[in-house]
Amino acid sequence: MKKKIGFFQSIDFKIVFVFIVLLLVALELIGAYFVRQLETQLIDNFQEERRLQVGFLDNTLQPLLVDKENRNLNEEIGRLLGDFSGNGVLEAQVINPQHYILGTSDTTNQSVVGMKSKDRDVHQALLLSSKTTSQYTDQTTNDRIWKLVSPIIANDGSNEVLGVISLKTNIESVYQQIEEITIIFLNASLISMGLTVLLALFISRAITKPITEMTHQTIQMAEGNYSGQVKIYSEDELGQLSLAINDLSIKVEEAQESTEAERRRLNSVLTHMTDGVIATDRRGKIVIINEMAMEMLNVTQETAIGRSILEVLKKEKEFSLRKLLENEEELSFNFSTPENPLILQGGFSLIQRETGFISGIVCVLHDVTEQEKIERERRDFVSNVSHELRTPLTSMRSYLEALIDGAWKDPEIAPNFLQVTQEETDRMIRMISDLLNLSRMDAGNSELELEYININELMSHVLDRFDMMIQSSDKPKKAFSIKREFTNRQIWAEIDTDKMMQVFDNIMNNAIKYSPDGGTITCRLQETHNSVVISVSDQGMGIPRKDLPHVFDRFYRVDKARARSMGGTGLGLAISKEVIQRHGGKIWVDSIEGKGTTFYVSLPYLPYEEDDWE
Repeated sequence: MKKKIGFFQSIDFKIVFVFIVLLLVALELIGAYFVRQLETQLIDNFQEERRLQVGFLDNTLQPLLVDKENRNLNEEIGRLLGDFSGNGVLEAQVINPQHYILGTSDTTNQSVVGMKSKDRDVHQALLLSSKTTSQYTDQTTNDRIWKLVSPIIANDGSNEVLGVISLKTNIESVYQQIEEITIIFLNASLISMGLTVLLALFISRAITKPITEMTHQTIQMAEGNYSGQVKIYSEDELGQLSLAINDLSIKVEEAQESTEAERRRLNSVLTHMTDGVIATDRRGKIVIINEMAMEMLNVTQETAIGRSILEVLKKEKEFSLRKLLENEEELSFNFSTPENPLILQGGFSLIQRETGFISGIVCVLHDVTEQEKIERERRDFVSNVSHELRTPLTSMRSYLEALIDGAWKDPEIAPNFLQVTQEETDRMIRMISDLLNLSRMDAGNSELELEYININELMSHVLDRFDMMIQSSDKPKKAFSIKREFTNRQIWAEIDTDKMMQVFDNIMNNAIKYSPDGGTITCRLQETHNSVVISVSDQGMGIPRKDLPHVFDRFYRVDKARARSMGGTGLGLAISKEVIQRHGGKIWVDSIEGKGTTFYVSLPYLPYEEDDWE
């Protein structure tokens, strides 16, 4: 049924209203600018005319004021001011440098001649030798008065102040003229608004008539009658809309015929969807469940159909149907088992008829197990990085604050504080460098520069460097020895030398850190039929069994306090694992608490006869 539209709700009214508002805005802007410019121009002209009058009077008075022996000065000035008049001039006075009034043009106020002026503007003009202007309202007549006080400067080059001219003028007539022009402008605006209303009504009628006919046709289409056609009045946008409605009436009938085929196709799509889909009746009982949903929930169609969706999703204790639909966010469902982690995310929506009647609920389930794992690892990674950077920064800040407070003056304390600050800076640089290396490896941007290397010689080179470090230290913190157990056979493998040296350095540094005083670090080099195995054993405190699966995790430390005090970043073994895996090898650890730890590195290689390389 067509609802009758009131005039104030109609497009006719809205178009007229918009036209009037636009006109008012335009008139306001133009009027404000015009009146303001007119006011400025008229006031400037008025003031300029008064300045010219004062300048003429200045030139006339100079000969009289220069003549110091003129005994009839007051009479001559009085006659001169008596003839001085102009548009709106109320009073003109001449005051000498001693502040005495020499004459006034006001015939009713001649008694002030010879008296000392108390006007502040006059005093200021005499003191600063500059003109002053002011405007005020006469308390008796409420007219606006414009006042000009101008010093009389001798034009003989001496710049002597001969006196002051004080001029009072009535500027009210200028403002009255502006008000009259403003009234004329407002009357013209009202006439323009009336014409605009008539024009807007004419335009709106031309627009709304085709729209009314199109509305009538669409109502008939909604009632199932597609035989009518909308009359086309023009070839503009409304004409194109009329054509579209006529085409729509034909196509809607065709669409109804294909609805049933689409419904059958939808059933096929639901069956093969990668997301789980569950549909219920208005009581929340499951009526449709596709194959993926049954696989996710580990149920069969027979056991699921007819059961409450809350029961199948194991949310009957937390939600009711109403609360489930009022929750705008997607819900998370954890169906994980010790053997098979599974986290689902479900979104719910209503199935409603045209009348608004709720006939059921649709739930779409997504498997977000992998995303949750990645998100958890990301949060842990950000937390670890923040913590690892915060610790050295806090330490550096404490030492730097102590240096700022005066510790830099102490020759014993300052070097130690600076050394600690440098060590913490180096530690952060190492950590950031390790993070960048891991980032490049994760992104696949770190290419291996492979070359055939003699593994025996490479390991000997690495261990020689550590032997040299031990021997070059005058006061080593711990005394330990490095023992080598290498196979006599020369082993060659295709590796990236720099990255592999970084791996062996990380393992050796860990062995040195955790070896006791007087301990022995044993390095072995062995071969199998298709791999070379390198192991590094220490006699340190060992690693607890529960921590062994995590030693290659990023930022993982068995003893966090001790590892941090030794300058570790918690990334060395993680980088080593990435490097070894990119070489197609393996790295693992074996440890016994209180007896020591052994790290193993296995790299693939092809045995060869030495004669082939001669």
